[in-house]
Amino acid sequence: QVQLVESGGGLVQAGGSLRLSCAASGRTFSNHAMGWFRQAPGKEREFVAAIRWISGSTIYADSVKGRFTISRDNAKNTVYLQMDSLKPEDTAVYYCATADLPYYRGLIYYTGSTKYDYWGQGTQVTVSS
Repeated sequence: QVQLVESGGGLVQAGGSLRLSCAASGRTFSNHAMGWFRQAPGKEREFVAAIRWISGSTIYADSVKGRFTISRDNAKNTVYLQMDSLKPEDTAVYYCATADLPYYRGLIYYTGSTKYDYWGQGTQVTVSS
C-alpha cells in the first residue's frame, strides 16, 4: 500500500523559508513521477512542482519558479520542496502525490492533479505579511 506522509509546514513571515518533506513507502518510486500541489481556502488545488524520480528532471508552476525547489533523496525515499522568498499568497495546505503507473509521458503531463492516484494528508503552510 502506497503511503505518502508530508511534514515541515508551519507559520513563517513573508520572505522566509520552509522545507517540506514527503516520506514515501509501499513500493519502488524510482520509475515514477512525484508532485507537489497546494490548496488555499476557497480555491481549487493547484500544481506547484513535479520531479521524475529516476532522472531528477523537474517542472514548476510559473508562480513558484525561481523560489521553490523540488528534489529527492533516493536513500530516504523522500521528496522535498524547498520554499524560499515566501509570500502571503503561498499560504495553503501542501500535498505530495504520486501516480499509480510508471512515468511514461513528459513532465508537463504530470502538472494535472488528475494524473495522480495517491495523496498525502497535507501540511499547512501559513505566510504572514
